Order: sequence, then structure tokens, then C-alpha cells
Amino acid sequence: MMEGTAGVSGRRVADESMLDDPDAVASHDPGGMLRFTASAGAQVRESAALAAEANLALLEDEGRPRAVVIAGIGTAGRTGDVLATVAGPRCPVPVIPHRSAGVPGWVGAADVVIAVSASGRSPEALGAAEAAHRRGARLVAVGAPDSQLQSVAERARAPFIPVPRRAPARASLWALTVPVLLAARTLGLVKVNEADLAETAARLDADADRCRSTAESFVNPAKSLALGLAGSIPIVWGSSPLATVAARRFGDTLSANARYPVVTGALGEAGRGRVGLLDGVFGGLVESTRDIFADEAEPDPTRLRLVLLRDGGLNADEDTDEPLAVEERRADAVQTLAERRGVRCDVVTAEGGSALERLASLVAVPDFASIYLALAHGLDPMAVPAVTEMKELSNQ
Repeated sequence: MMEGTAGVSGRRVADESMLDDPDAVASHDPGGMLRFTASAGAQVRESAALAAEANLALLEDEGRPRAVVIAGIGTAGRTGDVLATVAGPRCPVPVIPHRSAGVPGWVGAADVVIAVSASGRSPEALGAAEAAHRRGARLVAVGAPDSQLQSVAERARAPFIPVPRRAPARASLWALTVPVLLAARTLGLVKVNEADLAETAARLDADADRCRSTAESFVNPAKSLALGLAGSIPIVWGSSPLATVAARRFGDTLSANARYPVVTGALGEAGRGRVGLLDGVFGGLVESTRDIFADEAEPDPTRLRLVLLRDGGLNADEDTDEPLAVEERRADAVQTLAERRGVRCDVVTAEGGSALERLASLVAVPDFASIYLALAHGLDPMAVPAVTEMKELSNQ
């Protein structure tokens, strides 16, 4: 057990057996991150209902905007990536995620700014909302009720969609994303209907049941994925733009919940250079230098573990960034490369009839896996001492 002055504690080597002990899982998750993550389906339903009560019709009065900026940081920032991907390359206007304070210099009265903050007080979202108001841009605010962000929206006479703080921000992806999508729908930028939302919520509910703490590792896809990643350096690549959003989300949760370093990105970009990691000192070189006569008591060297998120081509149409056949061949190729080098590969394939449901199918199991990986190492996925300390040091 490691004890640090900052309250850091945990095990260097994962305890695989504890994941099949529901009492041990519960005791290591005192903040209830598993429970919050299991609420994803409920988040979709609640946020859709709250967005329906907001006066989004105000957005329609001035017609289609020149551009839409989604301002936020962390999980709130990911909502912009989701919107850009669900809208797709045929979206009639640019959709631009923005993770810095304020807004881009070109934003003006012809544009829409969607400011997102789970707490309602992040400097990035507040700065963007204030700047949008000053410049005469249309504003939509999404965040905690009775917050500073709501006050800014009220001063600007802009729609505000309340998102009650029922979970930590990183477990609130769906609560924050649905209002952003519905605001964009009002502007005519995405086609997300009630059936899509209902099917997405049902998908998230079903995956939460499959990944529940009482389901043993051999039937629980999240526990199996977590145990496969234990002790490795994960590489998570998405085969399509949609899958890449899910890959980057998995990187967020692996870092925050399990404290694992992780490489994430698009498989297309990886093929231009990063795929060389498979040949490196944590990849194929580990196997090529292995001594078969070495003492078995010696610890195994750290290895790469590849997680490939495949979109699967389940919704083939003409508005994809590149032909689905190209994405499929590239995904097959990287799996073959990994196999040849002895790098183990886990594959999660999207399911569902809409872009939103397919995204949910790629996000749900990895979300749970990041928590189970933390628990196997004796880490509390809720408490991240370094984050608390950084805030304290930064605010001095």
C-alpha cells in the first residue's frame, strides 16, 4: 500500500479477484461512481425533458447562424465534439468546440454560442457566455440551476437549460450532451428525434445492466476490459470520427478515474505515424527481447494494450468523411499489425440505428471499465487528490 502526503493510496499491481467481490467493490467506491455512471440512460431522459421546457424557440427567430461555438472544458467540452460528429460533414454551418476562456475573435451577431458547465461556474463557460452577450451573439447556456451561468443567461435574456448536479461532471456526459444536441436541432443543424433519444437511453440502460458490479468478470464486458488493461499502457483508437470521440472520452475517464496514461486518437491519424508505437519498446520490442529462460518470478515488463473502437458501418450513407470500406480495411490492418507484434487488442464495435445510439454503445462499457480498473488498483475513482491540489495551488 502506498501512502503519500497528498492522500494518495492504492496498489501498484491490480487485484483481479476483488472485482468479483461486490462488497469489496462497494467499499472501494464510497462516492458511488459506478452508480452515477449507471444513471446515463436516466440522464438522457431527464435532460431531454428539461430542454423541452426551456424556451429554445428564441433561437429560431433569427434563422440559421453563420457558425455555432460550444464553449466548455473537460466533459463539458466533449459535448462540442459530440455535436460536431453527430451533425456530420454535411452540417450547413461550422460547429466549433472551444476550450479556452472567451470566444474566438470572429464571433459576432451572426453566430450562436452554447456555453456548457456542469457546475455553472467554470471560467471557460462563464467567459464565453459574457463575451457572446457583449458581442450580440445568440447565447444558449447549459449547467447547474441557480448558478452564475444561469445569471449570465438571464441578463442576456437567453435560453438556459438546467442540469441538476446529480453526479460529478465526468459522469454527466449525457446530461450535458442532450441539451446541446436539442439546441442544435432547434437551429436545424442535426436530426435527433425522440425515438433516437429513447433508443439511446435504452442502450445505456442495457449496458449498465451488463456492467453491474454483481455480474462476474467472465460475463461483464467492462470488468473483462479493465482486467485486460491492468498494468499496460493503453492505446485507444477510433475507426471513424464518431468512434474517435468515444476513444478520446475513454482517454478522459482512464486518466481521471484509473490514473492511467493513455494514447488516444483517430485510426486514420495513427496510420501516419503513431502506429509505429506497436514496434516500440513497449510493443513488439518487448516480445522480441523476451528471455524464455528467465526466472518466472521476475515481473513482466510493461506492455501496450490496444483498444480499437470500430464504428462497424452500421449506418452507411453518403455523408461520411471517407468511405466506410476504407475505415474497415484500416481497422482490420491495425488488428493484424498488433497480432503480428504480440500486442493484445480489445475491440468494441458500435451498435444501433442512429449516430447517437452508436456513440452510446462505444462509450458505456469503457466508462465502466475505467472505474473497475481504478477499483482493482485500490483507487477511489471519485477522489482525485492531484486535481484538488492543482485547484488549490492555481487559486492562491
